Amino acid sequence: MTVYLEDIRVGMTDTYTRTVSERDIQLFGEATGDMNPVHFDEEYARKTVFRGRVAHGALTIGFLSALLGTQLPGAGTIFQSATIAFKGPVRIGDTVTVTATVQGIEGRIALINCICMVGQATVMESDVKVLVPKKPRI
Repeated sequence: MTVYLEDIRVGMTDTYTRTVSERDIQLFGEATGDMNPVHFDEEYARKTVFRGRVAHGALTIGFLSALLGTQLPGAGTIFQSATIAFKGPVRIGDTVTVTATVQGIEGRIALINCICMVGQATVMESDVKVLVPKKPRI
Protein backbone atom coordinates (compact mmCIF):
# COMPACT_ATOMS: atom_id res chain seq x y z
CA MET A 1 0.00 0.00 0.00
CA THR A 2 1.19 3.50 -0.78
CA VAL A 3 0.54 6.48 1.46
CA TYR A 4 0.23 9.34 -1.02
CA LEU A 5 1.16 12.96 -0.42
CA GLU A 6 -2.50 13.85 0.01
CA ASP A 7 -2.84 11.34 2.88
CA ILE A 8 0.52 11.32 4.67
CA ARG A 9 0.52 12.83 8.15
CA VAL A 10 3.05 13.65 10.86
CA GLY A 11 3.15 10.80 13.36
CA MET A 12 2.39 8.02 10.88
CA THR A 13 4.57 5.00 11.57
CA ASP A 14 5.27 1.59 10.07
CA THR A 15 7.73 -1.27 10.60
CA TYR A 16 9.65 -3.77 8.49
CA THR A 17 11.34 -6.89 9.88
CA ARG A 18 14.01 -9.03 8.26
CA THR A 19 16.28 -11.79 9.58
CA VAL A 20 19.77 -11.56 8.09
CA SER A 21 20.94 -14.73 6.39
CA GLU A 22 24.26 -15.99 5.08
CA ARG A 23 22.74 -15.69 1.61
CA ASP A 24 21.91 -11.99 2.21
CA ILE A 25 25.56 -11.30 3.05
CA GLN A 26 26.82 -13.24 0.04
CA LEU A 27 24.41 -11.64 -2.44
CA PHE A 28 25.05 -8.14 -1.09
CA GLY A 29 28.81 -8.62 -1.33
CA GLU A 30 28.54 -9.93 -4.87
CA ALA A 31 26.13 -7.19 -5.97
CA THR A 32 28.24 -4.35 -4.55
CA GLY A 33 31.75 -5.79 -4.75
CA ASP A 34 32.21 -5.23 -1.00
CA MET A 35 33.98 -8.43 -0.08
CA ASN A 36 35.57 -7.03 3.09
CA PRO A 37 36.68 -10.06 5.16
CA VAL A 38 34.87 -8.70 8.23
CA HIS A 39 31.72 -9.89 6.44
CA PHE A 40 33.02 -13.21 5.06
CA ASP A 41 35.95 -14.55 7.14
CA GLU A 42 35.14 -15.51 10.73
CA GLU A 43 38.79 -15.93 11.73
CA TYR A 44 39.65 -12.48 10.40
CA ALA A 45 36.51 -10.90 11.89
CA ARG A 46 37.22 -12.35 15.37
CA LYS A 47 40.33 -10.13 15.49
CA THR A 48 38.34 -6.94 14.85
CA VAL A 49 36.35 -4.71 17.16
CA PHE A 50 33.28 -6.78 16.22
CA ARG A 51 34.76 -10.08 17.53
CA GLY A 52 33.05 -11.94 14.66
CA ARG A 53 31.43 -11.56 11.29
CA VAL A 54 28.94 -8.75 10.76
CA ALA A 55 26.53 -7.77 8.02
CA HIS A 56 27.36 -4.87 5.75
CA GLY A 57 26.11 -1.59 7.23
CA ALA A 58 24.69 -0.72 3.83
CA LEU A 59 22.59 -3.90 3.94
CA THR A 60 20.86 -2.50 7.02
CA ILE A 61 20.32 0.74 5.11
CA GLY A 62 18.72 -1.44 2.43
CA PHE A 63 16.14 -2.67 4.96
CA LEU A 64 15.28 0.96 5.70
CA SER A 65 14.94 1.57 1.95
CA ALA A 66 12.63 -1.46 1.64
CA LEU A 67 10.31 -0.02 4.27
CA LEU A 68 10.21 3.41 2.64
CA GLY A 69 9.78 2.05 -0.88
CA THR A 70 7.13 -0.55 -0.16
CA GLN A 71 5.19 0.58 2.92
CA LEU A 72 5.63 4.17 4.17
CA PRO A 73 5.23 6.05 1.95
CA GLY A 74 5.44 3.07 -0.45
CA ALA A 75 5.56 2.54 -4.20
CA GLY A 76 6.75 5.59 -6.10
CA THR A 77 8.71 7.05 -3.18
CA ILE A 78 12.02 8.65 -4.17
CA PHE A 79 14.84 8.54 -1.58
CA GLN A 80 16.39 12.04 -1.43
CA SER A 81 18.91 12.03 1.43
CA ALA A 82 19.74 10.57 4.83
CA THR A 83 21.90 11.07 7.86
CA ILE A 84 22.91 7.72 9.29
CA ALA A 85 24.46 6.72 12.61
CA PHE A 86 25.49 3.11 13.17
CA LYS A 87 25.14 2.15 16.83
CA GLY A 88 25.94 -1.56 16.84
CA PRO A 89 26.65 -4.56 14.64
CA VAL A 90 24.16 -6.74 12.83
CA ARG A 91 25.12 -10.42 12.59
CA ILE A 92 23.93 -13.40 10.58
CA GLY A 93 20.77 -14.68 12.24
CA ASP A 94 19.85 -11.32 13.76
CA THR A 95 16.32 -10.09 13.18
CA VAL A 96 16.35 -6.39 12.32
CA THR A 97 13.21 -4.35 12.93
CA VAL A 98 13.08 -0.99 11.18
CA THR A 99 10.57 1.56 12.45
CA ALA A 100 9.85 4.66 10.39
CA THR A 101 7.96 7.65 11.79
CA VAL A 102 6.95 10.72 9.79
CA GLN A 103 8.38 13.77 11.58
CA GLY A 104 7.45 16.51 9.14
CA ILE A 105 6.24 17.36 5.66
CA GLU A 106 7.74 20.16 3.57
CA GLY A 107 5.96 20.40 0.22
CA ARG A 108 6.38 16.96 -1.37
CA ILE A 109 9.24 16.00 0.97
CA ALA A 110 8.55 13.86 4.04
CA LEU A 111 11.05 13.95 6.88
CA ILE A 112 11.14 10.47 8.39
CA ASN A 113 13.00 9.20 11.43
CA CYS A 114 14.08 5.56 11.18
CA ILE A 115 15.31 3.36 13.98
CA CYS A 116 16.76 -0.14 13.36
CA MET A 117 16.68 -2.52 16.29
CA VAL A 118 18.00 -6.00 16.99
CA GLY A 119 16.08 -7.12 20.04
CA GLN A 120 16.28 -4.23 22.51
CA ALA A 121 19.49 -2.80 20.97
CA THR A 122 19.48 0.10 18.55
CA VAL A 123 21.85 -0.75 15.70
CA MET A 124 21.20 2.22 13.40
CA GLU A 125 19.40 5.57 13.47
CA SER A 126 18.62 7.66 10.42
CA ASP A 127 16.80 10.84 9.49
CA VAL A 128 15.60 10.53 5.92
CA LYS A 129 14.08 12.83 3.32
CA VAL A 130 11.89 11.25 0.66
CA LEU A 131 9.85 12.62 -2.21
CA VAL A 132 6.31 11.37 -1.59
CA PRO A 133 4.25 10.24 -4.59
CA LYS A 134 1.03 12.04 -5.47
CA LYS A 135 -2.18 10.12 -6.12
CA PRO A 136 -2.35 8.98 -9.74
CA ARG A 137 -4.69 10.93 -11.99
CA ILE A 138 -7.59 8.84 -13.15
